Amino acid sequence: MSKKEETKEPEEILEDQEEVVEASVAEEEVPETSEPEKSELDLANERAEDFENKYLRAHAEMQNIQRRANEERQTLQRYRSQDLAKKILPSLDNLERALAVEGLTEDVKKGLEMVQDSLIQALKEEGVTEVSIETFDPNYHMAVQTVPTDDDNPADTIAQVLQKGYQLHDRLLRPAMVVVYS
Repeated sequence: MSKKEETKEPEEILEDQEEVVEASVAEEEVPETSEPEKSELDLANERAEDFENKYLRAHAEMQNIQRRANEERQTLQRYRSQDLAKKILPSLDNLERALAVEGLTEDVKKGLEMVQDSLIQALKEEGVTEVSIETFDPNYHMAVQTVPTDDDNPADTIAQVLQKGYQLHDRLLRPAMVVVYS
């Protein structure tokens, strides 16, 4: 014990110890938070906002799904005849080859032309058209051979069409096989 404590009465020492204990207890107390507790109304409003946001997101997602489904349905409808057209094109090519044969009678030739015209008309009604063959375009033509250019025919022009190309609306079904000047 220190000299001061020796001179103190036992009651004074006891009071000093109690003050030290009270001070340490005061330090240990948790300070009050500055945020007041949320009321039930505030919690319910937050939940309502959360549900409203979820509803709006779900509603927007459903609209997007419907829009995509409609677009896909329209695309399928627009190109529904693509497979059939691809299967008919070789028959159309064979009719052209048959018409090019020498020595056909007029009746046979007229019959083949009628079949060819009806096939072409049916394909047109479905949106199938021939690929234009003005100048060479690698997106629509397949060059199978090249020939040298001359004064009358500049480069990248088509010299001969070996097989016609077809497209369905804006989609290429088959490129035209051509001979190109180069």
